[in-house]
Amino acid sequence: MLVLVVALDAQLYHRLLPYQPGWAPLPLGLLELAILLLLMWAAGIAAPLGQAVALFAGGWTVAQVLGHAGFPLLRLGYAEDGGELGRLGLVSALAVGVALAGAGATAYAQLPPVVHLAAGIHAGPLVIQHREVLVGAPGAVVRGGIVVAADDVTVKNVGVVGGENGITVDGYHGTKLENVRISGVRFDGIHVRNATVQIHNCSIDMLDSPVGQGIDISFTMGYGMNVIDGCTVVGGMDGIVTHSSMSEIANNHVSRTKMTAISMTEMSMGMISHNDVRGAVGVGIYCNDRSMCMVERNTVVDTKPDSAGGNQSRRGFGILASFGSEADLRGNELATNPVPMGYVMNSQLRATH
Repeated sequence: MLVLVVALDAQLYHRLLPYQPGWAPLPLGLLELAILLLLMWAAGIAAPLGQAVALFAGGWTVAQVLGHAGFPLLRLGYAEDGGELGRLGLVSALAVGVALAGAGATAYAQLPPVVHLAAGIHAGPLVIQHREVLVGAPGAVVRGGIVVAADDVTVKNVGVVGGENGITVDGYHGTKLENVRISGVRFDGIHVRNATVQIHNCSIDMLDSPVGQGIDISFTMGYGMNVIDGCTVVGGMDGIVTHSSMSEIANNHVSRTKMTAISMTEMSMGMISHNDVRGAVGVGIYCNDRSMCMVERNTVVDTKPDSAGGNQSRRGFGILASFGSEADLRGNELATNPVPMGYVMNSQLRATH
């Protein structure tokens, strides 16, 4: 914000506006706010919009009060000197520096503590009961699972072997899982209920768990968007599945599942994009039970029919919408699937451009 305002004032305004009437700061402030929001959006900065606008409005108001009233009262020659502050300028600069330093120190003090997990095998289940960043050294493995029991927990570079679920998040928010490796679990690799998570670059081996899910995110509607990005899931009944949740599922590799590779079901909403699905039995990408799915630029290859039970909805669909669901499709590549795509039970498939 500071860089933008200084750059516009030093490089643009004095060239285009030789004279600024008293009302000019208001439209110029709105212009600066619009440019700032655009830059935030382009840079992917997910600052809370209300707080960001409030910060800008507060800074703009203080600048106007100082420029029109404060500085003229403190330095009587302020207007005649062309806005020069003299020693008052040094004091003002120091005050700004102190304010910025204080804000930075406050933000730093509020950062969660970093806990390092040493290399080797650690007995679990490991229960995290405080806000923290758990970082595993190379070779750090928890045997028996990890349970997140606090808000704003981050787990990085940790392996999990065994347990009913690899990582469980139930009722807590702001969890981030980065570069976790999970294998040998009984039910779910990552088990999420009534919570929000961001999962990046995980690796989950479910080949020894034919009834489990690689990633199961359920009943999180109303808590915010979940993100599953860059994960590799092999085996299991379902690779990645969401129930009654809002999720973005992108850039994942899912293979050799027994029921569905990627599934949004039970009134879920979200985006399924840029995923690679191979060798699933039954259905590759599934939009089910009144869900609304955007399915874009995925590759689904070699889905196989499920020979058990004669279920017609498991004939080897690349993409399937079922039971009142709506799936918008764009740019997907489907190859060697017995049924490339289909819809049943009052569902819709729509091609978008």
